[in-house]
Amino acid sequence: MRLSLAPIALCAAVSAFSATPEYGYRIIHSYPHDREAFTQGLAYRGGFLYESTGLRGRSSLRKVQIDTGEVLQQIHLAPMLFGEGLTIVNGRIIQLTWQAHTGFVYDLLFFRLLRTFHYPGEGWGLTNDGKRIYMSDGTDQIRIWDPETFEERKRLTVHEGRQTIVNLNELEWVRDEIYANVWQTDRVARISPADGHVTGWIDLTGLLTRDDLSQPVDVLNGIAYDAGRDRLFVTGKLWPKLFEIKIVPKR
Repeated sequence: MRLSLAPIALCAAVSAFSATPEYGYRIIHSYPHDREAFTQGLAYRGGFLYESTGLRGRSSLRKVQIDTGEVLQQIHLAPMLFGEGLTIVNGRIIQLTWQAHTGFVYDLLFFRLLRTFHYPGEGWGLTNDGKRIYMSDGTDQIRIWDPETFEERKRLTVHEGRQTIVNLNELEWVRDEIYANVWQTDRVARISPADGHVTGWIDLTGLLTRDDLSQPVDVLNGIAYDAGRDRLFVTGKLWPKLFEIKIVPKR
């Protein structure tokens, strides 16, 4: 989502209950990432990353070479649109916009626009399990859509115990769970798709070094998973690096 220029009340977003497991990380590798990319959505397919970037006048859909960060293919959204979450299902790329209530469907190979669709409220993050699309809107809700019609089938309320978790942003399907960036934090929630409860918290504090912060960056956002090789990638808005990480229990 948007620029994080002012502090907001994060409420329950960073609450930690003793019953919920906490995880840290180990960096496996770091790769270059375009500092101009205001990362809103990230997905892995066939050896490449697909990225949706935001900001009005700068929003785009990109195919990116992981090792070099080179943008291999790109289309730009109309200047009034603010690009948001992205997922890939059935050979198609689905991309959201923030406040325009409009989504786009492209073919994976050529980024050819196949259709548009509409939804109420804001668009933030997207992921899928092959049978269903999961969409976040900045609240504690995850909407579940039909992958062909984009009709809403049900919703999950994301919660930790009795406390709901708000500001859910970029989503990724990882080993039968939904991983969700929590906006304006360095934490990722692991969410059960069965009932929305948080099964764990991943603390990604400290990924960027002091040198990485020599130019302005924005918040952590962007999760992509390579299921074939069990690789997890993370980055952020305007970050100079993409990280391959391994999740490890906190001691």
